[in-house]
Amino acid sequence: MKIIAVLGSTGSIGTNTLDVVRRNRHLYEVYSLVAGHNIETLSAQILEFRPKFAVVATSAGLTRLIECLTASGLPRTGWPELRCGDAARVEAVRAAEVDTVISAIVGVAGLEATYEAVCLGKRVGLANKEVLVSGGSLVMQAVRKYGAELLPVDSEHNGAHQCLRAGNRAQVSKLILTASGGPFRNTPAHDLHFVTPAQALNHPTWKMGNRITVDCATLMNKGFEVIEACWLFDFAPSQVDVVVHPQSTVHAMIEYTDGSVLAQISATDMRMPIQYALTYPDRAEAPVPKIDWAEARKWEFLPPDFARFPLLKLAYQCQEAGGSATCTLNAADEVAVEAFLQERVGYLAIYEIVQETLSRMPSRTPRTVGDILEIDRESRVMARDLAMARTAGTAGTVTA
Repeated sequence: MKIIAVLGSTGSIGTNTLDVVRRNRHLYEVYSLVAGHNIETLSAQILEFRPKFAVVATSAGLTRLIECLTASGLPRTGWPELRCGDAARVEAVRAAEVDTVISAIVGVAGLEATYEAVCLGKRVGLANKEVLVSGGSLVMQAVRKYGAELLPVDSEHNGAHQCLRAGNRAQVSKLILTASGGPFRNTPAHDLHFVTPAQALNHPTWKMGNRITVDCATLMNKGFEVIEACWLFDFAPSQVDVVVHPQSTVHAMIEYTDGSVLAQISATDMRMPIQYALTYPDRAEAPVPKIDWAEARKWEFLPPDFARFPLLKLAYQCQEAGGSATCTLNAADEVAVEAFLQERVGYLAIYEIVQETLSRMPSRTPRTVGDILEIDRESRVMARDLAMARTAGTAGTVTA
């Protein structure tokens, strides 16, 4: 029986994780649930899974959660311990009973708790890109020091993990990550100036949160995945390629030194990689559709257009630069995307704000989680100042 803590239980990864648990109650038990502001969903999860510990972001959210549980009629003796705030997120993974942590909190808010789980030598199913984008060196040092298992839940990295099991890592020459290309892969460059938030949120393949959906439209999300892959699998940026694959069925490929290429292929359903991270090194029947090989199909693979997607190129440059560049990259992107979604800046200004923030922030070498959080804070202040200096619709032009 695996005892699980779910960081980000009310988001897409969290709810899919709990669906896997729901279908396999003989294998998994939920010890703690950590959510942000979706109190009603968390309350329903508590009623169903009966965790021993539950966390929300704020004291107001905690008050609301108490109201929901009181209204549910659940006796107080059946309530979990209820907490709120940053320190409580860390406490949610510390219990000796917890052996597996699903890290799915969006942003650097999930970094401290995930790092704590790693330092405690637990298995971590990682769906939070910011953990490695902002703190890759520190986190991977802790993985090696404390013997933690870091298993990727993102479909592309999970696919790469599966492919790498098939051969000798020393004989791998390249990792290829696939990208759907988002809603603008065929949009003429001059039309990107007029992109609206509604258009950017209309992803052709996946249903995700707003920030990650916009990041998929700009291919910034794929840039983060390149950075994450470098840390997870010890690749140089030059060894990680991105190809646009609109069908989103081939998730990752590994090229070996003899030219052989292995691909991981599955339906676009996040429950498969989540379950893989929970059952590794074993496999189990998953509640996802199988590919029907009797059905005719076409898969396309196209090179990314760095002129249309300059943030992808910027991600490669930041990983090459090292230091705090990728932390600043992530922080500035989150601020710029938020300003775009609020229609305070245009679509093309996302790149401009991120690039200018990077040019103004000095590079440092973070040595603690506190260092990373401080760099993140300073980068956000800089990016917010740059965003405020612009008005919606005056994004200018992009230079790749």
